[in-house]
Amino acid sequence: MGGSGILGAAMDEPESSASAPRYTMPERLLGDKYEAVTPIGRGGMASVWLGYTHGEAGFRRKVGIKRVLSHLHEDEKFAAMFVEEARVVAELNHPNIVQVHDFGRDLQGGYFIIMEWVEGVNLADYVRAYARAGEKPPWPLVAAICIEVLRALSAAHSRTEDSGRPVPVIHRDVTPSNILVGSNGVVKLTDFGLARAGDRPRTTDPGIVKGKVAYLAPELFQDSKPEPRCDIYSLGVVLWEALTARRMWNMDQSDVKLAMSILEGKIPRITELQPDLPEPLAEIVAYATARQPRDRYARATEMIDALAGMLRKHPEPTDARAIARSVRVVNAYLAKTTTG
Repeated sequence: MGGSGILGAAMDEPESSASAPRYTMPERLLGDKYEAVTPIGRGGMASVWLGYTHGEAGFRRKVGIKRVLSHLHEDEKFAAMFVEEARVVAELNHPNIVQVHDFGRDLQGGYFIIMEWVEGVNLADYVRAYARAGEKPPWPLVAAICIEVLRALSAAHSRTEDSGRPVPVIHRDVTPSNILVGSNGVVKLTDFGLARAGDRPRTTDPGIVKGKVAYLAPELFQDSKPEPRCDIYSLGVVLWEALTARRMWNMDQSDVKLAMSILEGKIPRITELQPDLPEPLAEIVAYATARQPRDRYARATEMIDALAGMLRKHPEPTDARAIARSVRVVNAYLAKTTTG
């Protein structure tokens, strides 16, 4: 069946008839049971791999494997950050946060984290697929995806000790590539490598600017203490970019000039760029990305309420099934355009 746009292109994609590869047990495993198969990403501190957990009688299961880069094995600062990431995420048991299954060291002494594998796409690729088709992702689905990310942030920000003492976790790296949209419609936040936990002192030099600069809250450039409003600002930038299909800031300028632009806080209203978007949505985005922290949502739940209240007034389905269908369409379109 043919069609136009991203949906039509996806519907032209035939189902794969390839048979599953024959199973063979690898000779060398991490921690005696984990196999790193395909590299899928690399940052300044670690690489991420698609891998498998191996067990008895040929059992295996897909996992994500995050490994410290080899040249950082002896770097105590990075090792401390990696250990902190594993500790923090292991304590955040929430359906919208990628879960940690195990933590260990390889034969060369490098740390690794075993995480759940999310079949789907990250939000950056999700938006990019629509852009390639000359379209924009449906704003109700983008808003629904952001609601799920806010649920993850709310869980992190409201973390407590067993005694009940608040020990919030601030993510500090909320970006499109760290938002995973599953083929089952479940949205998960990943990569807490730069997170700041309230029950631990700083593990890195306070003067170092962390995260992807274009998504950092202005106050972080002035070494303010990270707090929930910082993550809300970052997600506001993510939402702004997904809705307008463009970057908020000029990415050709230096990091210093980019930081100055963010500190100035001159952000166009989304309806100035996309007049067909609802004005209440523009108000929510503007509130989330306010220059001053006191002018933003104080808690993730407040932004959830605002987005959910707006979605209730629109008939388009935005549940997990609707998100899942859009991911299948995106994956099929990407496969078709990649193979030509």
